[in-house]
Amino acid sequence: MPKLLVCYKWTLDEQDIKINPADLSLDASRAKGKISDFDRQAIEEATLIVEKQGGTVAALSYGTPTVKQSLKDVLSRGPNKAFYIADKSAESADAYVTASVLAAAIRKIGPFNFILLGEGSSDMFYQQTGPRLAQLLGIPCVSFVQKMEIEGDVLKATRKLSDSLEEVSVKGPAVISVLSEINKPRIPTLKQVLGAAKKPNEEVKIADLGLTPAQLAPKAVRKSAKGFVMNRKHIVYKESDAAANVAKLAASLAAEGLR
Repeated sequence: MPKLLVCYKWTLDEQDIKINPADLSLDASRAKGKISDFDRQAIEEATLIVEKQGGTVAALSYGTPTVKQSLKDVLSRGPNKAFYIADKSAESADAYVTASVLAAAIRKIGPFNFILLGEGSSDMFYQQTGPRLAQLLGIPCVSFVQKMEIEGDVLKATRKLSDSLEEVSVKGPAVISVLSEINKPRIPTLKQVLGAAKKPNEEVKIADLGLTPAQLAPKAVRKSAKGFVMNRKHIVYKESDAAANVAKLAASLAAEGLR
C-alpha cells in the first residue's frame, strides 16, 4: 500500500487583499489564510487514492509561524498526520529555499513512495518547487499531471502539455505535481473537521535540518508587490447592426494601438 506525502503552502486568500488606488500598494491586513488552491487538489488526489486502495497520507508545509493555522484544515481533508516547519525565513523564501527546506525535512520524516504537490502556489506560482525538490532528493519528477493512478510501486499519469497529452509511468519514489483539473476537492464534513483535532501533528525545527545559511538565502528577491487597477472607458456600441458594432470596436482598439 502506498505511503504518500503531500506538500502544501499556507497562503493569504487573494480575495481578502485590497489595493490602495493611490499608490497601488497591497493591504493584506485583513486577509485570512488558506491552503493554496493547487495544493488542495494534491491533497484530495492523495486522499482519493488511499480511500480506494489503502495506504497512508502525510502532509508537510513550510511557512511562517502562521502555518500552524493550517493544521486543522489540512487534517480535515484526509491526511493521517501533518508535519510543519514554522520559521520566519519563509517570508522571503523563493522556490530554491522552499525546495531546500522541504527536501531536508523529507529526508528526516520519510521515506515516501510518492510526493505530491500543486503545480504552483496561489500567490507566487513559480512552478519550480516540484522539479527542484525532485532534483535535491535525486528522484524523478512528473509535472503537469491531470490524471493519475497507482499500481503497486508504479504511478501511471496523464500529463497535459501545450498541444497534446502524454501518458507516462514512473516507479517510486517520485515527485508528482498536479494541475487543477485533476479533481474537485470536497468540502470537509463537520465530522471530519472535528476529527482533525484528534489527528497528530509534529513541528520540524528548521535548526534540526542541517541547512546552511546559503541554502536559506533566496536566489530571487522580491523588492515589492503592487496591484493592478483597470480603468474602464465604459463605451457602449448600440447600433442595431451587430457588424457595425464590431467594426466600431475594432476601429477603437486600433486607435488605442492594438493590432
